[in-house]
Amino acid sequence: MKNILKRLVVAGLTAVMVLSLAACGSSSSGSSSKKSSAKSAVAAIKKSGTLTMCTNAEFAPFEYKDGNDIKGIDVEISQAVADDLGVKLKISDIAFDSLIPSLQAGKADMAAAGMTVTEDRKKNVDFSDTYFDASQAIIVPKDSAIKTRTDLNDKIVGVQTGTTGDTYCTNQDGSSDIKVKEVRRYNKGMDAVADLISGRIEAVVIDNYPAQKLVDQNSDKITLLSDSLTSESYAIACPKGSDLTDEINKVLKDLKDSGELQKIMDKYISVD
Repeated sequence: MKNILKRLVVAGLTAVMVLSLAACGSSSSGSSSKKSSAKSAVAAIKKSGTLTMCTNAEFAPFEYKDGNDIKGIDVEISQAVADDLGVKLKISDIAFDSLIPSLQAGKADMAAAGMTVTEDRKKNVDFSDTYFDASQAIIVPKDSAIKTRTDLNDKIVGVQTGTTGDTYCTNQDGSSDIKVKEVRRYNKGMDAVADLISGRIEAVVIDNYPAQKLVDQNSDKITLLSDSLTSESYAIACPKGSDLTDEINKVLKDLKDSGELQKIMDKYISVD
């Protein structure tokens, strides 16, 4: 009887040890698999021979349409990343508020679109090092009573959908010091400006460089306030855990150190 009990106890202990080892092996394997999956982006891009950048080509000088081509600062930076990887660059032109969902769905490798780094966006994507400091500018009619950022209070303001200007003016979390009367959203900055000129809205809030381009095109009707709404920094977004972020940081550093990034900026942004 003792021998039988002894054999049963030994068998039970052996089973527990086997299950414990199996569990440890499973955990290690799962962790390794997850780590491998998270760091396979660059290898997959090299294997496919294509780097897919998604953008919203309505944001000169960072991305804009020139005939059938898409050009701009972000395009040249993305091309430098593709060249460093030895692959072709493919550009997907979509709505700005679809950029992050596109990354999350695996439809693009990176999003370069004059995108501001925010805490909310960092919950959904990884950002590269920043490469440009910008501000949210305010465009008004030439005869407007709006002279400063605080004059936007109780006004009807147009913004580009999904931008930081949209977030700031909509003020869903109540953190903004500006309380506009109504926010009207547009897919394109030029559409917002068209409504501004026609009197349907009282101001437009958009990134400063595209804003300057739009004002230059309609300088007899609209003007840019010297007082900006916010200040922010642009970076390139990648899916969470993608090792492409490190590759982009490497290329950005090389571009900065060599002076090439400044040359790209100077090419598209007038000193005036």
